[in-house]
Amino acid sequence: MPFARLSSATTPTCHLGLGLAAVGRPGYINLGRAEDLGEDRGPDALRARTHELLDAAYAQGVRYFDAARSYGRSEEFLADWLKARPDVRDAVVGSKWGYTYTAGWSIEAERHEVKDHTLATYERQRAETDALLGERLDLYQIHSLTPDSPALTDRALHARLAEAAAAGLTLGFSTSGPAQADTVRAALEITVDGTPLFGTVQSTYNALETSAGPALAEAHDAGLTVIVKEGMANGRLAPEHAPPALRDIAEETGLGCDAVALALILRRPWAGVVLSGAATVPQLGSNLHAAAVDLTDDQAARLDALAEDPRGYWAYRGELPWH
Repeated sequence: MPFARLSSATTPTCHLGLGLAAVGRPGYINLGRAEDLGEDRGPDALRARTHELLDAAYAQGVRYFDAARSYGRSEEFLADWLKARPDVRDAVVGSKWGYTYTAGWSIEAERHEVKDHTLATYERQRAETDALLGERLDLYQIHSLTPDSPALTDRALHARLAEAAAAGLTLGFSTSGPAQADTVRAALEITVDGTPLFGTVQSTYNALETSAGPALAEAHDAGLTVIVKEGMANGRLAPEHAPPALRDIAEETGLGCDAVALALILRRPWAGVVLSGAATVPQLGSNLHAAAVDLTDDQAARLDALAEDPRGYWAYRGELPWH
């Protein structure tokens, strides 16, 4: 399994990864995005920004990089970076299928992505991903499973995915929505010829949204690598928007709100990889300081008290504008 490569890493940042959702396309829902990216969001500008982030992350010990078919041209940008750096052989590369990017590189698009978890979409997007990442692809994930997703029950899809696993590709799934725990547990039950189908799970977990925690612990105990996304709650835990308790603890530690927020996740024994969604190199550097934060039990308890009802959390997230 590709994440075994990370288990032998000794850098402080080996459990931190870089997700490319914020830089592979001109529009996204993160707060503060306009200030982060500025006005030039053409493909060349975002390619250069992505490569700068990848260089900085790799130089600081990050070894997992996460893209998706729906993250605009993120796979293309990542593939270009890998081709230009043939000596980078220890990176673990993941991507996702199940959403199609439909914004046409416009921030004003009516719909930015369309979800479809059918076998036909898997076949089409797998070919698209292979054309870009080829043998560098280590992990292919179903993008944003929910309890009603047909991918949980489609045996023909499961059989096709099992063929990919038999050929050496690690399979995973990501989750979203207030019922993430239900989705994780349903996916853990999927087997093909008695063999569990998935090797990883990627879920939203942060100081405000902790509902998936028990299920992620179960996934870890079942042998899956747990990847945590949206650890910054789409910018709600950044200094400009952080709750007072998080700001206070950041001041106590002498590090940023972002480092403290990500450090809380790193404390979870089931957290295999925690993604940074940084859009700038300074943001990335601050995020990576999470590895140096040593939270006390009292500080962790104060952060745990920030958790919201998951239905309210996801309702708020669903209202965030693309900008």
